[in-house]
Amino acid sequence: MRVERIARDKVRIFISYDDLEERGIDRDEIWHNGKKVQDLFWDMMETAYMEVGFEIAGPISVEAFTMPTEGVVVIVTRIPSIPGATSDESDMEDDDDNATTLFSREPGFQSRADSYMVFSFSDFDDLVFVCHTLLPYQINTSLFYYKDRYELLIADALDSERWQLVASILSEYGSVSSSTEAVLKEYGKTVIAENALEAIVQRFPL
Repeated sequence: MRVERIARDKVRIFISYDDLEERGIDRDEIWHNGKKVQDLFWDMMETAYMEVGFEIAGPISVEAFTMPTEGVVVIVTRIPSIPGATSDESDMEDDDDNATTLFSREPGFQSRADSYMVFSFSDFDDLVFVCHTLLPYQINTSLFYYKDRYELLIADALDSERWQLVASILSEYGSVSSSTEAVLKEYGKTVIAENALEAIVQRFPL
């Protein structure tokens, strides 16, 4: 399990398939919100608190999607309290009911506002090919060069179904990077600041 803080009220957690197997959770079971999955959720929250100081306070939004080889990526966002809500209402929103909707695919857990993901490529040809494949999706991307690898930043408000498809395509040619947007902008070399997919496809036809 790996945790990284991507905003003040948002963390991203990577769970490998080996992590799931050790807990006796198969790939399909992750969506069923059984006791083992709920236990996993609270372990994730404890790890997030210990490693990056992220603590649940009030209602949260949880999004998750699977990757063919990487495992499961979970994004947890703290939702600002609703003005005028009573303390009883706030307490109710903060109880175990949050866990029962952990990996739910209900509409309330579909938004991806302000989310981003970084994929890393060691082979530039693989990057070119995946850009051609993803071009029809018209997603917002930037390209950086960092630690001898090409880092493709995808920053777009995609719904979960579309994001799942995009991430699956990317994972066939690259791997999820632990680099954050801030690190890439500060320490990486900016190759293409915006519209990276379109620029690469235009410059490097297949």
